[in-house]
Amino acid sequence: MKITLFTILFIAACGFTQAQDITAEQIVSNYAENIGGMDAWMKIDNMVMAASTSMRGMDFPLEIIQKRDGKSLTKFEFQGKEMVQEAFDGETMWGVNFMTMKSEKSDSEVTENRKRAIGEFPDALLSHKEMGYAISLEGEENVDGVDCYKLKVEKKPQLAEGEEVDNIVYYFMDKENFIPISMEQEVPSGPMKGQMIQIFFSDYQEVDGLYWAFSMNTKYGEGFEQAVTVESIEFNKTIDDSIFIFKEEEEK
Repeated sequence: MKITLFTILFIAACGFTQAQDITAEQIVSNYAENIGGMDAWMKIDNMVMAASTSMRGMDFPLEIIQKRDGKSLTKFEFQGKEMVQEAFDGETMWGVNFMTMKSEKSDSEVTENRKRAIGEFPDALLSHKEMGYAISLEGEENVDGVDCYKLKVEKKPQLAEGEEVDNIVYYFMDKENFIPISMEQEVPSGPMKGQMIQIFFSDYQEVDGLYWAFSMNTKYGEGFEQAVTVESIEFNKTIDDSIFIFKEEEEK
């Protein structure tokens, strides 16, 4: 059979069109399937991660607890003392002030923004429909040598310096495996206002049929970086919710 130049161009054009036909929803659906399936994740009530973090040349043991109802706790060990970096009980957000070494409540804006994110479990992509978030495919980019789809997630507006501002996060999804390679978001307020926070995900591992990134590296604008290496993950543990609650006596 004689193959003409027109035929070759037509086949190439069809292939390009098919590559471009994928939608943001299909990308998220593939992502859910590749990390264990949406049905399996819907049966997960909580995640407890044992990890270590490296920051400014120091390593700390770390525990991260996340619940479907929004409660969360991140604590680490420093010089033999266990300290809460960040906790949220559904109403109050708090953590240890590293200057005074005492537990303090977060300001009202930080707390309100955290309340608006209740329901993002295990992440904003898998829960975007329930949260009412709009997602769209913004094109393709190469991230550290990996060809990615760039997804835009428009979340609920957040408060910044007393005003509501857009709350947009970009996810960069590996085109081959449909898993996040990185995500980024612009800082809306404070000393880093206008700079980008980037989180890079790698070393996806299987736990009880579900897959999660065991390495997360966060870059804060042009400043410092924080690396988190997960050592183990447990699902659906029995958790005493009192660990999330700010103790009033600690305000003294």
